[in-house]
Amino acid sequence: MKRFSMIREFHLADWFTLGNAVCGTGALFSMMSYIGSANVMHVYFASALVFAALVFDVLDGRIARWRQKASLLGKELDSLADVISFGVAPAIIGYGCGMRGLYDRVLLAYFVACGVSRLARYNVTAETMSGATGKVTHFEGTPIPTSFAIVLLLAIAAWQGALGPQLWFGEWRIAGHVLHPLTLVYGISGSLMISRIRIPKP
Repeated sequence: MKRFSMIREFHLADWFTLGNAVCGTGALFSMMSYIGSANVMHVYFASALVFAALVFDVLDGRIARWRQKASLLGKELDSLADVISFGVAPAIIGYGCGMRGLYDRVLLAYFVACGVSRLARYNVTAETMSGATGKVTHFEGTPIPTSFAIVLLLAIAAWQGALGPQLWFGEWRIAGHVLHPLTLVYGISGSLMISRIRIPKP
């Protein structure tokens, strides 16, 4: 066995997938810095890194098709990277921006669980959905990268100073615990990901 044999087997597209994962991890670090410092620039950095992850996610698929080199390893890498960048990172951005009540945390955890489930379902059904052409023709449920829309929404909120106690739509107290209504967008997004809605795949 050669040293670093696993890395030697990576295709070009796999390196872009790793770029996706690194950007998602960087977004997590940025939000932890925001929680510690309250410097809103860290929210912007986190949002920009999720966008960069989205760019890497688009490019890795196009490069794989262009070079006609795809592997099971690359497929698993892509799913794991997407969990970080478009599941965990958006949830932590929401938490950092002020969604810290008990019901908020339940909804954020639900969102991540839906994202993981959505990716797992895609991985096990992709071959069936590809049919005779060998190409997946549609998604079942919204793809997890659509969570960038939530990140963009929160970046706009940050720009307007609507973070923490000023979070849009305020907060509700239910049975002694807090829910920020804005957190419901995570619940909606997660539910759409695990739905049976068919979306044509470009």
